[in-house]
Amino acid sequence: MPSSLPTQAQVVIIGGGSIGCNIAYHLTQLGMTDVVILERDKLTAGTTWHAAGEIVPAVLGAEWECELYLHGRELIAGLEAETGQATGWREVGYIQPADTAERLEEMRRGAAFMNLHGFEIHEISPREAQERFPIGDFSNTLAAFWYPKEGRTNPVDTTMALARGARTRGAQILEDVAVTDILTRQGRAVGVRTDHGDIAAEHVVIAAGMWSRQIGAKAGVNLPLQAAEHYYLITEEIEGIHRDLPLLEDPHNWSYYREEVGGLLVGLFEPDAAPWMIDAIPDNFAFGEIEPDWDRMAPHLEAAFSRVPQVAAAGVRKFFCGPESFTPDLAPLIGEAPSLRNCWVAAGMNSLGILYGPGVGKTLAHWIVEGRCPVDHTAFNVSRFADGTHNTPAFRRARTPELLAKSFGAHFPNDSFKTARGLKRSPLYDRLRAAGAYFTESHGWELPDWFAPTPEAAKIDRYSWGRQNWFDWHAEEHRAAREDAIVMDMSSMAKFLVQGRDACTLLNRISCNDIDVPIGKVVYTAWTNQAGGFEADLTVTRMDVDRFMVVVGENSHGHTETWMRRHIGADEFVTITDMTDGITQINLHGPKARDILAKVSAADLSQEAFPFMTAQHIDVGLFRVHALRVTYVGELGWELHVPSLHAVQVYDLLMQAGADHGLRNAGMQTLSSLRLEKAYRDFGVDVDNTDTPIEAGLGFAVKLDKPGGFIGRDALAKIKAAGVPKRRMLQFLLRDPEPLLHGNEIIYLDDKPVGYIQVGAYGHTLQGAVGIGFVEIETPLTSEIATSGAWSIDIAGTKIAATASLKPLFDPAMERVRK
Repeated sequence: MPSSLPTQAQVVIIGGGSIGCNIAYHLTQLGMTDVVILERDKLTAGTTWHAAGEIVPAVLGAEWECELYLHGRELIAGLEAETGQATGWREVGYIQPADTAERLEEMRRGAAFMNLHGFEIHEISPREAQERFPIGDFSNTLAAFWYPKEGRTNPVDTTMALARGARTRGAQILEDVAVTDILTRQGRAVGVRTDHGDIAAEHVVIAAGMWSRQIGAKAGVNLPLQAAEHYYLITEEIEGIHRDLPLLEDPHNWSYYREEVGGLLVGLFEPDAAPWMIDAIPDNFAFGEIEPDWDRMAPHLEAAFSRVPQVAAAGVRKFFCGPESFTPDLAPLIGEAPSLRNCWVAAGMNSLGILYGPGVGKTLAHWIVEGRCPVDHTAFNVSRFADGTHNTPAFRRARTPELLAKSFGAHFPNDSFKTARGLKRSPLYDRLRAAGAYFTESHGWELPDWFAPTPEAAKIDRYSWGRQNWFDWHAEEHRAAREDAIVMDMSSMAKFLVQGRDACTLLNRISCNDIDVPIGKVVYTAWTNQAGGFEADLTVTRMDVDRFMVVVGENSHGHTETWMRRHIGADEFVTITDMTDGITQINLHGPKARDILAKVSAADLSQEAFPFMTAQHIDVGLFRVHALRVTYVGELGWELHVPSLHAVQVYDLLMQAGADHGLRNAGMQTLSSLRLEKAYRDFGVDVDNTDTPIEAGLGFAVKLDKPGGFIGRDALAKIKAAGVPKRRMLQFLLRDPEPLLHGNEIIYLDDKPVGYIQVGAYGHTLQGAVGIGFVEIETPLTSEIATSGAWSIDIAGTKIAATASLKPLFDPAMERVRK
């Protein structure tokens, strides 16, 4: 029990594990020293106490992951010297074997990306792997990858050192204080209630590990987290094992290995993991263990022993099972809770809390102090779960068994979760499935990815980094869009009706483009933060003087709604209604789209009567729909916003009308290839909150001189005034028609690495793989450099010559969409 409890603080952090102590450490570094950590038991209780402590990066696929990891490794390596508290850090190196051609392809691609971002990674032979890890079996290994700078630390000692650093700069750390509630007032967190009294606070941070879901729920904050059993075995001493033995991770057998007191620690990330305590984590579980399930784990241990056969003959010192918390999409939950201002979250580390802790602590500290996130937040922002889905007991029970292996094993393009599916289905789902749709999943939505000739053929024969069995079917969809017409179910797009006296004022304040346009006009715009970085890219349609429709991708649903609501002024009257579930969006595009739509509508669909970037209510058969003449594929066409009650009937009418015009269903793969041929941008995929519209080539949608300005205007004006940027987004086309681009491939100019592909696809019209990516050079990146430079793209170690362009390589004059 604490001797005294403060009555107020700038920041109260709930949880005294790795994450909570890292946040306090970094907040006090930034000068915010009135910080209180509340730990219901003792520091490090819970996940931190039983964590294995490997500081290894595996294959990182995002810039933010690299940034967070590298900060953590650097901080942990120097923490003992700073604080005087031993951490147990040892730089012993790290090995990953690749036993299959597909895994080798993944590792080569990943190594190139990570080398660009500051990692030292070397491809080594099986013999060299054997020399570094003598007790391993690499007889089936094609190649291995050696990370010499990685290592291990003691999680408890490291957390204690972080606590000491924070305490030295003024933070208070109170143990044996349980937070029973978060205090709120008018939509804001204003403090916490504990079993020893209340503490008023300007900011409250939920960093309570696997208890975070329960704490958040008390304040109406949706945090989809589920604990799962996590196992490791510790052997008796094994001859030849020494303290400097490298760390070894084996994704083929879902296992990892390191030295432990002369023996070997063998950890498991098995593909049939067991959820733990679905209803609630016990409050009194602190330094506890879970009774191991030997029968379930025996086959996985046997597989792990195949990599290190000597382990099978060694005595077992300990078989440990403890809980780790996981999120539905294996990304952390970080940021300000969308439903509660000044309530921050840092949870759901997916067994990487020691590794990511310092990076998360630094990121959230800057976010709190400076008011914006310093790294790309699009993957981990807690606002992505604002709608409350992904958090039922049934969902967590079904999804959790897949998560451990998914985080640890081999990864492929186009691979999606297999469990807990069907959360969000369009009214057209059954029609599309009968038409041969193969469904992928995004943010709970079932999305048709591509279409097979028959429903029975709609399966993936084998995941691959090369052409998969659906490649030719997807090519036919792509050609139909360019030559005939396609219909696409885009119901996953989030749609918000924004109306009221001050709706135009609000939208103009948060939009770079001018929203105060005539009724019926569709406006493409970016929303930016004060630094000029993207917070969304979307369309706004003016439906009336005080009524607008905002349409944005499903990956930005929660963030977009939160951004709008948080910028409504205290004296403004605006209502925001989420219309997504009530509107089925059917996109009709292609050169014959007008002919098809004219067969079922009496509306004048001519260019003169219905020009590009306008919207009208039109009839389709018996039904009235809201039609937007826009495109994300670079072709003539319309977005049809159909009341979901009538969706199936409208779809059937279009398919019947298009039967003689080559109309085909098309999926997300075709959407991607079409939009990348046209070099259209996508927030959360190829641009994020650290990129600006000017760098991204979207300056045409930034109206610096519009009355009243907008959020981020001054920052963008400064960038614009500086002239041609040194960092710009370019489009690339491989000159060899065989290789594929998936994203993260390194871009070279005159054999110097200058960036990486954000996202790629195969451009069937351009007859080669296409992608877009940011390039940064030492001089202004002019169009002359883009068109005349010697460009190449590294694909798994092979450089492929490429054509680069600042303008779209397909239809740069926009002739096809305006006809």
